[in-house]
Amino acid sequence: MIMTFVLSRGYSMHRASHLLHLSLLQHLLRCPLSFFESTPNGRILNRFGKDMDSIDSSIPENIDIWLRCVLYTVTVLVACSIITPAFLLVIAPLLIFYWLVQRFYVATSRQLKRLESISRSPIYSHFSETITGASVIRAYGRENSFIVLNDMKVDTNQKAYFPGIVANRWLGIRIEFIGNCIVLFAALFAVIGRAQLNAGMVGLSVSYALQVTMSLNWMVRMTSDLESNIVAVERVKEYSESPTEAAWVIEQNRPPQSWPATGNVKFNDYSVRYREGLDLVLKDLDLSVSGGEKVGIVGRTGAGKSSMTLCLFRIIEAAKGGIVIDGVNIADIGLHDLRSKLTIIPQDPVLFSGSLRMNLDPFDRYSDDEVWSSLELSHLKEFVQSLPTGLEHECSEGGENLSVGQRQLVCLARALLRKTRILILDEATAAVDLETDDLIQLTIRTQFKKCTVLTIAHRLNTIMDYNRVVVLDNGRIAEFDSPTQLIAQKGIFYNMAKDAGLT
Repeated sequence: MIMTFVLSRGYSMHRASHLLHLSLLQHLLRCPLSFFESTPNGRILNRFGKDMDSIDSSIPENIDIWLRCVLYTVTVLVACSIITPAFLLVIAPLLIFYWLVQRFYVATSRQLKRLESISRSPIYSHFSETITGASVIRAYGRENSFIVLNDMKVDTNQKAYFPGIVANRWLGIRIEFIGNCIVLFAALFAVIGRAQLNAGMVGLSVSYALQVTMSLNWMVRMTSDLESNIVAVERVKEYSESPTEAAWVIEQNRPPQSWPATGNVKFNDYSVRYREGLDLVLKDLDLSVSGGEKVGIVGRTGAGKSSMTLCLFRIIEAAKGGIVIDGVNIADIGLHDLRSKLTIIPQDPVLFSGSLRMNLDPFDRYSDDEVWSSLELSHLKEFVQSLPTGLEHECSEGGENLSVGQRQLVCLARALLRKTRILILDEATAAVDLETDDLIQLTIRTQFKKCTVLTIAHRLNTIMDYNRVVVLDNGRIAEFDSPTQLIAQKGIFYNMAKDAGLT
């Protein structure tokens, strides 16, 4: 019976921990961009690290020890009361004193634990940032300043940790006093009632009382630790219940499999902000792009160019108006149905740890012939064939073992595999050399002829042969026409082209 109870309790705790971790992971993967902009990485690492460790290890152990201590203490008090009934007279005052000590200690300990958990997050965050920027730190010879900063953050954490140890010692003295009182009265009443008691019963009573001090001590500490560690559950649930993005799939409102068939994109009086309370980054956009058009998007830094791409993928949601693609308002469909039909080649190419093939085709939807074809069109075939393991070449984290140009071409090959009707280039050639830029532009012109291409341009020469150009200024459309017409108007685009030496 006891074994069944223990196994059942162990299974229940394991299942509870698994469900909490799963809920936390699912919610964080679905959190909007604003959450990650306002939440340090160290805080997230702390939830998955120390807090989950407390739920996995500390809380089950606390419950187990607490139950044993309670059962043992109750057994001792009952045994002493049966052997020497006068002992009942002192139980009430001792329990009241014990309750007051516990109440004061647990409340203090819980808050100290919370402060210690909060002050631990900056350590994780700083350590993560230091590892990521280690090459830059070494290049500038700033190792010592980062070590000092890390020591300061650890010291701040210890300021919250050390008072917890002091509180433990404070508790120990008072629990020892209660335990000594139990021993004293158990022995005193045994001596007073020695005429009615035999030596064996007195020995049992006193020996039990001698051991109850440790049991009482552990019971309070486990109560405190349990309440303190439950803070980890509270912190995990806080992130598990945080607001998420819109529904992944809306079954009753799914677009046709062939959508978008032509690639028409229309912004209707569209405005957007990154978070509630911030200023609008795009204001009252009215823009219509026909299917198959090549449209360049230009503007000074902060004009809102990249924000347009975030809006198309609904990474940030509209504050006003909407975006319609082939007659479908993107706000009415699920995020998966939208994002799976769009392709983006970002300014900073994103590669994951794993094989090159996995980075090209993460869901294993395409054949090897199709993968090789996309590599040939993106001018990477010869390079991949020269690798000892070919498509199974292991990419390091972030693709660090490939050059920036090669990573950008991998992203281009990924786009060629997907064959979507709308392609977005977010300054895709800003960080590559002119030769790689020419290769990417040539492939886009030949392989995406029938696709709608929206290009955020860093180098104006890449969009001079496009159908039209959008010029953004302070979140609004300042100019929108063909490149030749815009140059003839001698407005903002003309000045930008002049600065670039194109006029």
